[in-house]
Amino acid sequence: MPDVAFWQGNEALAHGALAAGCRFFAGYPITPSTEIAEIMAEELPKINGRFIQMEDEIAGIAAAIGGSIAGRKSLTATSGPGFSLKQENLGFAYIAEIPLVVVDVMRGGPSTGLPTKAAQQDVMQARWGTHGDHGTICYAPSSVQECYEVAIKAFNAAERYRQPVLILSDEIIGHMREKVVPPKIKAKDLLERKRPVDVPEKFIPYLPDPRDDLPCMASFGDGYTWHITGLTHNEWGFPTNSPEEIEKMMKRLMRKVDRFRDDIVEYETALTDDADILVLAYGSVARTSLRAVHEARVRGIKAGFFRPVTLWPFPDRELEKLARKAKTIIVPELNCGQMVLEVERAVHGKAKIVAQNLVNGELFKPEEILSVIEEVA
Repeated sequence: MPDVAFWQGNEALAHGALAAGCRFFAGYPITPSTEIAEIMAEELPKINGRFIQMEDEIAGIAAAIGGSIAGRKSLTATSGPGFSLKQENLGFAYIAEIPLVVVDVMRGGPSTGLPTKAAQQDVMQARWGTHGDHGTICYAPSSVQECYEVAIKAFNAAERYRQPVLILSDEIIGHMREKVVPPKIKAKDLLERKRPVDVPEKFIPYLPDPRDDLPCMASFGDGYTWHITGLTHNEWGFPTNSPEEIEKMMKRLMRKVDRFRDDIVEYETALTDDADILVLAYGSVARTSLRAVHEARVRGIKAGFFRPVTLWPFPDRELEKLARKAKTIIVPELNCGQMVLEVERAVHGKAKIVAQNLVNGELFKPEEILSVIEEVA
């Protein structure tokens, strides 16, 4: 790993995944995420890893799930249309509790949409795209350096909480180039799934540890018997129609994330101590938003900045505290208004919410956000 690199966001995500211990990638080429697959195809064979290009996006995530079940940290990467196709198997990974990292480098939609243009239109799909209840962990990097770091965090979270973890990048972050200083990674910095310590005859595959609601995970081929199904199942992994077993499993799937919410949630703030106006932005939009906030300060406007690094769980409690002081929260997004609804839910009417939406494939200019700040000041 170089001491300093000049990478695209997609390159940084791939190298971050490798540093996190990813040794299996399965996917399908799709703009604007394809560079991730290209780098994994080149680098994985050098470290005894495996790359496979599947026939479509559905097979891509299916193979990645299989790689994880076989004991390898696994990754798949895509963009909006492919993310849609992956949803059914993503739900399978949630209910079967398979560690997995899924990268979605967002572009405009619906359908084929804007393959080479930026958007943030998959935010709610990341939370609710697959049917059924489950806890969601989703990161949104806003720099190339953060792409590298978030990839490591995502694999650690997938292994720790034994579930899929999502990274929502976008075309701008994916293709821009910046200086990256890869942090020195030690073995203790990388988390691994809990392995069974009982002999195979005593192994109960979905028996949770009461300390964290997580069962140990055996790998296929290491001597343990493990039944995997997409059906609601009991602690032995077999389908059940018992109301007690059903409720127990479903609540645990939610609780294993909810109870560690404070460990997972990440956010960034700037100039919020005396802010009357907050600009909340994520991903590429956070970059121009922060510039607009600094410009507003130069003009004597008490503006502040709030960036959720984890879109899910959303940092609602932290935002609500700031909303008690701020009069207005501006939410610029490259969609028709998705995260703004979560902001409204979080602040409980304590501040006025102003949506600013752009859906022409371009990125906000700082002056466009500044003009809205001036309007509400």
